[in-house]
Amino acid sequence: MKIIIKTTNTELTPDIAEYLNQKIHGLDKFLDGMDRNVIEARVEIGKTTKHHQTGDIFRAEVNLHIGKIHLRAEASNQDLYAAIDVVKDEIYRELTTKKRKSI
Repeated sequence: MKIIIKTTNTELTPDIAEYLNQKIHGLDKFLDGMDRNVIEARVEIGKTTKHHQTGDIFRAEVNLHIGKIHLRAEASNQDLYAAIDVVKDEIYRELTTKKRKSI
């Protein structure tokens, strides 16, 4: 699976990149039997704005392309790692729903 990471209003640290890769590659077990060369995950993380009174709000978005199939999930949270966890769970639900409907 090819993973493309984009950041907005934040820096991509090695720890965040490793965490993202670990979470997205965790979806591999649900993509058994599919050609890995046609699977692409576009991940975007960042701060939504810079003017929140209560602190930063982080956003994570995943666009998963499997051949002609496109799945999308998005989440916002005050913690970037929590937003990544939520978006991974959402894309997992989208993926399992799509697999169930296609069988």
